[in-house]
Order: sequence, then structure tokens, then C-alpha cells
Amino acid sequence: MPAESQPRADTPTAALEIRGLKKEYRRGEPVLHDISIRIPGRGITAVIGPSGTGKSTLIRCINRLVEPTAGQILFKGLDLATLRGKALREARRRIGMVFQEYNLVERLTVMENLLSGRLGYVSPFNAWMRRYPADDIGTAWELLDTVGLTAFANQRADALSGGQRQRVGIARAIMQRPELLLADEPTSSLDPKTSVEIMELLAGLTQGRGIPVILNIHNVPLARRFAGHVIGMAGGRVVYDGAPEGLDDTHLKEIYGGEDWLE
Repeated sequence: MPAESQPRADTPTAALEIRGLKKEYRRGEPVLHDISIRIPGRGITAVIGPSGTGKSTLIRCINRLVEPTAGQILFKGLDLATLRGKALREARRRIGMVFQEYNLVERLTVMENLLSGRLGYVSPFNAWMRRYPADDIGTAWELLDTVGLTAFANQRADALSGGQRQRVGIARAIMQRPELLLADEPTSSLDPKTSVEIMELLAGLTQGRGIPVILNIHNVPLARRFAGHVIGMAGGRVVYDGAPEGLDDTHLKEIYGGEDWLE
């Protein structure tokens, strides 16, 4: 494990701890090699690295969209890697997810998409009838105002721009009232200006609510600007684990290879 990964004495309580995580899609060909990391209990942790290095696999192992091959994923006293059935469903309710491709229900309205963040807390009948408690509806209106989409509440999701869709995706994740939020390349499909706006929104909504975030991101300047903790991956391994201020060109060469791309 890299020297930067040793925790400081003032390291806050961990939101999540991963020990010896391994993932193989094909036997004997690991995508993740013995990943052991500790995610701080506040702020944004950015996971950076080239395409194909296992960043998305890591995120998806946490909420079990991908099944780990080995290792522990410790969250609030639970090992997520071992959960099944009801216990896994209940744990997933506590972990929000923002997707690269938004993952909205295109035929539903913006408001209906937001309220779907509460599906784990209403009965199947009420969910089918789209009946939600008044408190949830009030929270949804507040979030729509915060993300600047109040006027779009009754529009279908497929009528929105990419930036607007990602705002809905973030608001929907916050509707879960999660104790941890995962964001898988939320700005990769967006232009630079909108990317900054989305990161500002994500940081503001989660910081004010005390929700720690694990964020996969290609954009190193954005990672440095918004994250308090950076994990650098290369070849399915952690090669940097520390503060953004400590991430220098030597580390970036190790993470991404070469130096021609460095400014």
C-alpha cells in the first residue's frame, strides 16, 4: 500500500472501509487487486485513474451492482459484501447513487423521478399508485427549487438537457436521505461549465446534509478543486491515497502513464 495511505491522527471517522477487495470477471484475471482503503466520514473522496482501471467496478462493488470476488466492504457495522435479500435491500436504501448516464425513467416527469428516490420507504401498492407522504412531496419541491428545476416539475425527463437530467439524478439521490452517496463519472457527458455547476451542486447538497461522497472522475482539476481526499488507481490497484494537495506530477505519471498529457 502506498505511503500516502497511512491515516493521520486527525483522520475523521470512516464512512466506509474496504479491506482486500478483489474482483474478477474472468477467473484468474482480476480487475481489482486487493483494494484496501478508508473513506472519510465527511466531504468528497475522488477516485481518479485511466479508463479501464476499475474505478466504476469499485463503486459498483460497494452497492453490490457488481459482486465482489473477495474482500470486505464495511459500512455502519455491516459487511456489504456478505449481505443478501432483505438485509441488502435495506443497506442499499442508505446508499445513494448518481449515474454517468443519469438513469432516469424517461417517460416519467421530473417530480415522479425525484419521488422514486423514496420507493424503498413506501409500500409496493402506494409506489404503484404513486402515493407518497406529504413530507416527501414537500422535500421534493424544496430540492427542485435548490437545483433550479421547479418550472420543469411536470415535464418528462426525456425533454431535459444533459445538465438538467444530472440535476434531477442528484436530487433523486438526495431524496433517499442517504448516509453515503456514490457518483460514477457524473460530469463525463457534460461541457466544462456545466461540469463545474454540477460539482458545485453535488458538493453543496451533500456537505450541508453531512453526506460523504465517493466520486469517480476523470477530470483531475475538478477532483483537486472539490475533493478533500483523492484515491489514484492504475491497473486495478491503489497507487495514491491522500490529500489533493499531495497529488503531484510524479503521482499523476504513475496513475496515467507518460507525461506528454501533463500541462
